Amino acid sequence: MFILIFQFFHACISRKFDSMTITALITLLLKHVGLLIAGAFVVLTLSPVQELNFRRDSAYNRVFLIIFFGFIGILGTYSGNAIFNSIANLRAMAVITAGLFGGPVVGFGAGFIAGAHRFLIDPWGFSTLACSLATVLEGILAGLVHAYLKDRSMDWRIAFILTFAAEIMHMGLVLLFSRPIDDARELVHVIAWPMIIGNSLGATLFVHVLNTLKGYRERRDSDQTQKIFDIANTTVGYLRAGLNVESAKAMAQVIYDKLPVVAVSVTDATHVLAHVGEGNDHHLPENPISTRATGRVIDSGSAIFLKQKELIGCQHEDCPFHSAIIVPLKKSGKIVGTVKFYGSATVALNTILFEVARGLADLFSIQLELEDIQIKDKLLAHAEIRHLQAQINPHFLFNSLNTIASFCRTAPDKARELILDLSFYMRQNLDSSRGFISLADELEQIHAYLAIEKARFGELIKVDIQVEPGCEQWPIPSLIIQPLIENAIKHGLKVRESGGTVGMNIQNLHNELHVTVQDNGAGISEKVLETLLDRREMDSSTCGIGLRNSHFRLEHIYGPQYGIHIESFPNKGTTISFCIPHRQDLLTAT
Repeated sequence: MFILIFQFFHACISRKFDSMTITALITLLLKHVGLLIAGAFVVLTLSPVQELNFRRDSAYNRVFLIIFFGFIGILGTYSGNAIFNSIANLRAMAVITAGLFGGPVVGFGAGFIAGAHRFLIDPWGFSTLACSLATVLEGILAGLVHAYLKDRSMDWRIAFILTFAAEIMHMGLVLLFSRPIDDARELVHVIAWPMIIGNSLGATLFVHVLNTLKGYRERRDSDQTQKIFDIANTTVGYLRAGLNVESAKAMAQVIYDKLPVVAVSVTDATHVLAHVGEGNDHHLPENPISTRATGRVIDSGSAIFLKQKELIGCQHEDCPFHSAIIVPLKKSGKIVGTVKFYGSATVALNTILFEVARGLADLFSIQLELEDIQIKDKLLAHAEIRHLQAQINPHFLFNSLNTIASFCRTAPDKARELILDLSFYMRQNLDSSRGFISLADELEQIHAYLAIEKARFGELIKVDIQVEPGCEQWPIPSLIIQPLIENAIKHGLKVRESGGTVGMNIQNLHNELHVTVQDNGAGISEKVLETLLDRREMDSSTCGIGLRNSHFRLEHIYGPQYGIHIESFPNKGTTISFCIPHRQDLLTAT
């Protein structure tokens, strides 16, 4: 390597310095840098490319990145200038950016495409081997930098320094492999600084463009997520009464006011419940559903995005709608209605609105299931189902929504993860038909709950969960452990300014599942502890509803010897333990 560097600098100073030729070449390459960066920016802002989200976490997107950067590398060859049977080019700016952005696979793929193209257009050129090999090596080198630095690799300073060094290596390879050596030295003398400067500045600008686009997309996604929660927070009160004409009209009006659509419709499974916006002369509330597309969504349960007027299937001659987004509303696994966004010839719908519609439909469906829970609570007062579903605290739901909303602008990826956690947690809690489940299923729900609570309270809540391997498929009653974790956080840790740790240890001892939940929180006073597991306290509003519920269910299912045992000391914490015998028939029977 040192020899190559020495040869490079020797070649640069061993010829008469033709400043006009080199300056002209630098100027030409810099002009082409601007053209390539502008073209790449236009491509990356096209709607089909935006749908890829330009992510790097799937094979499909990696293939796109390899082809995209490889193509830019090919253009970098054609945007160069022929010098001494070689080409002063801008391939490096593309393949190095590919490696820094996409990692070793993308860097190698883009470098291979651009390098192979360079070889094929002039296979017998005296610098072909060196230039092709250098292109591949530059992509690999940038990919390795990404693997080491991760997202920190997308720094313009790193791009500049890496490209500067890589192009010096490129010139060294030309001197090493190209013959005759005098021609190689003359070539390096002329093209070295133009290529080093052009590619280094090009990679710097390319990285800056990608960072700018990434920031824009994150802000856009954050704004859309925030908009979803604004609509959800406004409409959630209306849906408490169920899906009817009044709630549908209020919901449609809120969506119409907040989103760039020309009309919003809400239907049940057979009739239009509400329609706000254009087309209200023939899309009339309380009339049967008339569009074929809506019937398809109700039958299939899948959301659709229609971009042609004919596909909507409205029979009215003057219907103004040219595009439509139709998403299903579900309750207990059944399709109970739809929400529809409409676009016109002047106001077009897009994929962002499609994602917004699907997100809203999920939240509305959860609220409709909550409405079912409220009805069951009234019909099954004092029954076990009431105590199971009492764990679904509306304050927890709204606090969670507010927490997620706070992450929308600062950490949109984290907000999306918390949405999934909340959705999973609510669906598991709302599924009152589950009798016995595997321990693994209960642990998933616990992890979803803890992810939300840790997002709310940060380092105030620490978690230590230990599960002996092999216990994951142990059949347990649903919602038997999660209320204990929730009770420990709510009444043990939250009341302390310094927070604390909630821990859980699960192991198989003598063919029984031994479960221990402990915290180092506020503890339970001796007076409260005396009556905490008293059946007469089942309807008390004090702490311990979930704990008592789990205790009496364990006794009822397995016998009095399998109830909960509690040890607690004020200001020192609480330890709750119980055992569950192995009965595989319970899991397979449910």
